[in-house]
Amino acid sequence: MGDIDPAFIQSTEHRPKLSTFVQVDEIPIIDLSEASQENLISKIGNACEEWGFFQVINHGVPSDVSKRVEIAMKKFFEQSIEEKKKVKRDAVNAMGYHDAEHTKNIRDWKEVFDYLVENTTQVPSSHEPNDSGLRTLTNQWPLYPPHFRETMQEYAREVEKLSYKLLELISLSLGLASDKFHDCFKNQLSLLRLNHYPPCPFPDLALGVGRHTDAGALTVLAQDEIGGLQVKRKSDGDWIPVKPTPGAFIINVGDVVQVWSNDKYQSVEHRVVVNTQKERFSIPFFFYPSHHVMAKPAEELVNDKNPAKYKPYNIGKFYANRNRSDFNKRKVENIQIHHFKISD
Repeated sequence: MGDIDPAFIQSTEHRPKLSTFVQVDEIPIIDLSEASQENLISKIGNACEEWGFFQVINHGVPSDVSKRVEIAMKKFFEQSIEEKKKVKRDAVNAMGYHDAEHTKNIRDWKEVFDYLVENTTQVPSSHEPNDSGLRTLTNQWPLYPPHFRETMQEYAREVEKLSYKLLELISLSLGLASDKFHDCFKNQLSLLRLNHYPPCPFPDLALGVGRHTDAGALTVLAQDEIGGLQVKRKSDGDWIPVKPTPGAFIINVGDVVQVWSNDKYQSVEHRVVVNTQKERFSIPFFFYPSHHVMAKPAEELVNDKNPAKYKPYNIGKFYANRNRSDFNKRKVENIQIHHFKISD
């Protein structure tokens, strides 16, 4: 997982604070087969407002598709590092395999494989305001295991359908048309990430993923029975473990929905803790609009009593900044939506 940076060991910024691991309550579990559409919309809205997170069951993603993805993912990560690096990402194309080696510390104790819903897509060549150029992101597919590409693409389309359904319910809960944001996802930047967290011998020094919010619209997460995801509870700031529910997906509001909703629904910080004994796997789907979309509060939610809380920002430029910062681990502040906040 890479050499340990001695300077990092002196820092406590990313160390889990064990004293706050409390299980006082849990994020809501919502049955999407609920007969009453009105009740379902109300539950979704309440969960988005109170937690920013919820789990869904009876979601429509076939269990056999999920199982095939799980098997293929494990076979891919079981390969030698040399084999996996044949599809290694770089600073130009962010799709493919990468691990924590380039960070030179154990802050992010994991290895991942990223792929787009669309096999190729375009993003701005940089985050600079006056740079109008585009670059192409392209999926890299390994030769092993067999049918890896077909399996992953089938799964992507299933969770994409679920994401559209959830987006419609969230839109309705805000009093908007169900298809209010559909056009924002033409030529989308949505991607899936296969996460493998090996057992970690340094649990006091590392996290699987440090505290963060998700930059997209929604995240649809499949996690195994090991667990490890923790959500920062809005009411008191405590870190709440998300108990794995067999067959469920964990859903969270991203930065884009926070802006669209004009802060009614907030993108909540979360993190992943490591396990000293067992490896862990998870698959987040990041539902991300197209690079040309300008994110701004929905006009139906803005009025004299509730003015817009954000200046419009370009999704592609935002993505380019986050992507380059993540790859290079630049020692500068990563751009966040609060940079576009309008002062009161």
